Amino acid sequence: VQLQASGGGLVQAGGSLRLSCEASESILSFNWMSWHRQAPGKQSELVAIISNMGSTNVVDAVKGRFTISRDSAKNTVYLRMNSLKPEDTASYYCSAVRRGNAYKGQGTLVTVSS
Repeated sequence: VQLQASGGGLVQAGGSLRLSCEASESILSFNWMSWHRQAPGKQSELVAIISNMGSTNVVDAVKGRFTISRDSAKNTVYLRMNSLKPEDTASYYCSAVRRGNAYKGQGTLVTVSS
């Protein structure tokens, strides 16, 4: 399973970005998919999750600003990030879980300037 994240970049505080995670297999075959981030010197943290049934959840730190969605025809999961803050600066990566097996993609760097 290959997971390819893209869409990161440099943005000013208050700006928006949309990250994409394209899977090499049908995203509906996974129990859930999620976005995580890791800031320099910090541990990785879960940001948002979407189940194969389409239910979604985001962590409190990004609630109201970030939205996870998917396009199953494109085998792609998105993370829409609005009202970005400098503390959102991190490498963002996606992961997928299927029958107890976890897969992790490469990260895409998001830098938010103040």
